[in-house]
Amino acid sequence: MALQRDSWVFVFGLLGNIISVMVFLAPLPTFYQIYKKKSTQGFQSVPYIVALLSAMLWIYYAIVKREHSLLLLTINSFGLVVESIYLAIFLVYASNKARLSTFKLILLLNVFGFGAMLVSTLCLTMGSKRLSVIGWICLVFNITVFASPLCIIRHVIKTKSVAYMPLSLSFFLSLNAIMWFFYGFLIRDYYIALPNTLGFVFGIVQMVMYLIYRNSTQVMVPEKSTKLQEQNGHIIDIVKIIDTNQGDNSGALPVSTICEDPNSGK
Repeated sequence: MALQRDSWVFVFGLLGNIISVMVFLAPLPTFYQIYKKKSTQGFQSVPYIVALLSAMLWIYYAIVKREHSLLLLTINSFGLVVESIYLAIFLVYASNKARLSTFKLILLLNVFGFGAMLVSTLCLTMGSKRLSVIGWICLVFNITVFASPLCIIRHVIKTKSVAYMPLSLSFFLSLNAIMWFFYGFLIRDYYIALPNTLGFVFGIVQMVMYLIYRNSTQVMVPEKSTKLQEQNGHIIDIVKIIDTNQGDNSGALPVSTICEDPNSGK
């Protein structure tokens, strides 16, 4: 029976890795445009900084946990590399102001924030207590990220448009959450399972919203509406509406970029 459970753990963990890899690579078209135009074009670095911090937290958790942590370690190590590359490209082509703010945020969250958590857990906790503290930090972080689709849902209701909430994105993020929920459930790790329950619920809500508003007339938003939204721990940059007469762009051109949640749904 235990052998059968271990087999299912591997299956769900492997599927979670495969789907999470696709989610991590989803922003590639955005960064190709950044490279092609030699400009960040108003995109924000926050999604990738948050995704990088998420990967760092889960790698630390996996190292401390040890048992049933290989698949968690592999996907977040991949995420750490990918997000670091994204941020490097962003820093190369960002304006001086955007570059400076990105450096400040990386220092605040990924260096000092993560460093303070690392030192405090190593010095003040031991054994199972250390794992519990790190697990709760990861859990709260993930719940915060997974709850942020409320913002994009509000935007959809306000504009009566699902241009910024593609059905395929919501579907794969929900599917990802399901894989990691069962992975966490089978290894009896609620730090992994619980946030993904919320991620799945919000994914379903988003798909329902898509079905409700898919045929609605799109409401054009102001040109400077580039407010960040997050979707199931994967943050969407809503790029300004581009006028039909500007260059070779036509109509509203939403560009979505996705970032791996702590567990990539893990």
